[in-house]
Amino acid sequence: MSTATKSNYTGSDIEVLEGLEPVRKRPSMYIGGVDSRGLHHLLWEVVDNSVDEFLAGECKRIVVTLHKDGSSCTVSDDGRGIPVDKHPKMKKSSLEVILTTLHAGGKFDNKSYARSGGLHGVGSSVVNALSSKMVATIHRDGHEWTQTYRRGKPTAPAKKVKPFRGHGTTIFFQPDDTIFRRTQFNSETIRQHLEDISYIHGGLTIVFKDEHKGETHELHHPDGIVSYIEKVIGDSGKKTVHDLLFKTDKDDKVARVELVLKWTESTDEQIRSYVNGIRTHAGGTHENGMKAGLAKAVRNYMEVHSFKPRGVNITTDDIREGVVAVLSIFHGDPMFQGQTKERLNNPEMTSMIDGLVRPALENWLNNNPTVADAILGRIVLSARARLASRDAVSDVKRKSVANRRTNLPGKLVDCQTKNTGDSELFIVEGDSAGGTAVMGRNSSTQAVLPLRGKILNTESLGLSKILKNQEINDLVETLGTGIGPNFDIHRLRYARIILLMDADSDGYHISTLLLTFFFRHMTELIRQGKLFIAQPPLFRIEVGKTTHYAQTDAHKEEILASLPENRTPTVLRFKGLGEMNSSQLRDTTLNPAARVLLRVDIESQLEADQTFHQLLGKEASERYKVIMEDASFADDVDA
Repeated sequence: MSTATKSNYTGSDIEVLEGLEPVRKRPSMYIGGVDSRGLHHLLWEVVDNSVDEFLAGECKRIVVTLHKDGSSCTVSDDGRGIPVDKHPKMKKSSLEVILTTLHAGGKFDNKSYARSGGLHGVGSSVVNALSSKMVATIHRDGHEWTQTYRRGKPTAPAKKVKPFRGHGTTIFFQPDDTIFRRTQFNSETIRQHLEDISYIHGGLTIVFKDEHKGETHELHHPDGIVSYIEKVIGDSGKKTVHDLLFKTDKDDKVARVELVLKWTESTDEQIRSYVNGIRTHAGGTHENGMKAGLAKAVRNYMEVHSFKPRGVNITTDDIREGVVAVLSIFHGDPMFQGQTKERLNNPEMTSMIDGLVRPALENWLNNNPTVADAILGRIVLSARARLASRDAVSDVKRKSVANRRTNLPGKLVDCQTKNTGDSELFIVEGDSAGGTAVMGRNSSTQAVLPLRGKILNTESLGLSKILKNQEINDLVETLGTGIGPNFDIHRLRYARIILLMDADSDGYHISTLLLTFFFRHMTELIRQGKLFIAQPPLFRIEVGKTTHYAQTDAHKEEILASLPENRTPTVLRFKGLGEMNSSQLRDTTLNPAARVLLRVDIESQLEADQTFHQLLGKEASERYKVIMEDASFADDVDA
């Protein structure tokens, strides 16, 4: 930096964001993004506030309305109603304080809410800031009160409208179309989310009025998560190993915990966890405690009953394979990772839930020996299938290092282990990133296959033409499964296949082409949870000798906001994997203990088929339609 530039940097260059301006300036920091997920997060924030009234014992019914325009919602509850009296410190209506001030609310202590989902005091104000219009209607103290806001700012003080006997809160909001890419809510997404909540909070009634479709759904499940797990299993079509349902719960000063689970014949595990009614998609310490307690209980039961199957060692993965579980906890002071609350970080919850699940499950197995035998039989079958898969691969593809090197593509840098269950393949973009990955990998268990440029678009192509492509051929030979009618999952050479691409438009395009290939010609890899997408960081933040990595803009802003005011950070944006050195790539993306992987799943075969056909098929008109509908997204592709 030149001396002239330094001298021009004065106090006038310092921007101070007041009120709700930070939210409008950096919305992703508060709701995770301005896409469809962020849009629906606004509604979840408002609904969560009503649910908190239910948790406080003050509300029995919540009505959520999606209006005919499809882009505005109203949430009403029969709770106590937001206070409207003058705030003693702010000298204006408490309603206005709550809806226009960050970190203002009644959930910072346990006086008004013992356990709630909204703890940061930013939910309602964030929704207000990101809405072109919000109208709050309050019923309490014998009257109806109302106040209107435009983009987070009140148009007038809170007004007493008329006498009213009831009590409750009604919030109408219209998301700001200058903030969000699209403001159309998805009816099915809302219905499914509200139904999940009604299961988690047994006894709560939620009415969803879908004016957009002309439908009304009343959601009420007094049996709570017991009914929920049966629905989850029923919807998935999985066959259960046993009829009895394991259920345990605990309620003390730390937390209230509810858990139900069953073993199924499925090859994967499905755990749905919640904290104060909020879905924790990324798991956390409560899930870790449940998994630990589950494994210990089964191992203890096997040891007490001298159950030692011949020729097979039971792993934790074998024990959990096929488990479907719903875990719901209510905590007075949950520590979430970020405002979107997708992961719980309370360290005490691991040991607490471990200590609850282990003895309860072990006792349940002892009291139900027939069920226990069926479960152990399921676990042994899982272990034997794992060994059979490993042995098949070892016989065919890992007879010797020489054989492996002879039959595989020359550019593949293979791993050393002969145990397929420990190995993983990184498919990387180009030789530069490939070289960095090779230097940073664990050579014992991690293999690297660099691809040259963008692979062939395999949508709508015949198998014979696809196999003429060298990059596809190398990939098929590396995996060892064969392709099309000759595909055999038992010959797969790696436990995990990980796509590692640059976080730019080219990287996304290559990932899409690879996903198309796997979806069309190796679908079983996806069904069995073998395919992953790596999430390398976008930013490196240095503060003195301390280094932080951020995967998104929102994560970066969160880290910067947490730094001491007297420290000046240096922020570097990685434009590609080639800009990272091997140690940085290892520490952030290759190391299983530190990395983040997204597992590729197929939620709907029909929708996935349609999406690939539209985006990559021969019909240009279909692609044009999608591009024109989502043209506003293009500005952010490489942001």
